Amino acid sequence: MNERYYSLDVFRGATVALMILVNNPGSWAHIFGPLKHAPWHGATPTDLVFPFFLFAVGNAMAFVMPRFEQAGPALFWKKVIKRTVLIFAIGLFLNWSPFVKWEGESIVAKTWENIRILGVLQRIALCYFFASVIVFYAKARGAFVISGVLLLLYWLICLLLGAPGDPYSLTGWFGTQIDINLLGVTHIYKGEGVPFDPEGLPSTVAAVVQVIFGFLVGQYIQQKGKSYEMLSNLLIAGLVLVFTGYCWDMVFPINKKIWTSSYTLYTTGLAILVLSMLIYLIEFKENKGAWGRFFDVFGKNPLFIFVLSGFLPRVLGMFRWVDHVSPEGKNVYTSAFPWFYQHICKDIAIDPRVGSLVYALCMILMYWSIVYVLDKKKIYIKV
Repeated sequence: MNERYYSLDVFRGATVALMILVNNPGSWAHIFGPLKHAPWHGATPTDLVFPFFLFAVGNAMAFVMPRFEQAGPALFWKKVIKRTVLIFAIGLFLNWSPFVKWEGESIVAKTWENIRILGVLQRIALCYFFASVIVFYAKARGAFVISGVLLLLYWLICLLLGAPGDPYSLTGWFGTQIDINLLGVTHIYKGEGVPFDPEGLPSTVAAVVQVIFGFLVGQYIQQKGKSYEMLSNLLIAGLVLVFTGYCWDMVFPINKKIWTSSYTLYTTGLAILVLSMLIYLIEFKENKGAWGRFFDVFGKNPLFIFVLSGFLPRVLGMFRWVDHVSPEGKNVYTSAFPWFYQHICKDIAIDPRVGSLVYALCMILMYWSIVYVLDKKKIYIKV
């Protein structure tokens, strides 16, 4: 990416860093409120991470789409299908890895029957695919219209097919039954206490729009260049989307887990406002500094470091040892990362949330050191 748009790299890198922060606490039982997802309706700072990343995917798409348009449909379909399949497959691999697990004192295989099919990377893959197709064939103006139609249509479907009187609840949302019918109940996330997938297929509809909006903003920045007209229009667009999302929230609640249309508008607006601030600081005031370089290296290898941050703890977790013996006389095992939290971070402060946060910050620094070395060696792992 041209240095003229360095702010987009920093935005993407900061999003990846925040994603690592919220996904790697020392203890899930001890987390500060802003680092938790909203229980259902509403949004915390943590609920901004995934939509910001999809928005950044759209930004990046704005820089490659002109080459696809020049090369023609054959190359477009080849590149997009290949990238979609690879990202989806990596996500499935991450869900299945490390293919074995501990059960008591024995290692057993993780069978396909209980592997979750969908996930974060799988949603990124699907959103990238459908957004790319829409943008390639409908162009910017058509993609904007289609986005509006998709958001309204998703709202209508949620309302009509959901449980009467409670269509936006965990048990009343229409999409869960579709996911169960298509994927099977054993392949669906159950972290909510019941089979329900927050990256399910029906809610992907509104998430696709997030990528399209990211594309439109990236294209607009390229067309207008570094000008105060561009910056002021971005700020206005961000404020309008946030306000519209809040208004829509009154009848279609802001909700990440079913990715409501109001959530798409609200988070896109916030993403535009944050990006506008970065453009002002970096492009206009030329205030790059160490903070910008810190996030920049995350932004140059975003997919790789996200996958590594999910894969490494699982693999290291297979290499365990006895940490202590319980009062009942049973061996209590640990591995590298849990040991580091329990013996180094946990008791740093009286409030256990502090130790959990310190652990997460240490994880960011560890993964940053990896992408820093890759950047120094000019190694950029792309799909």
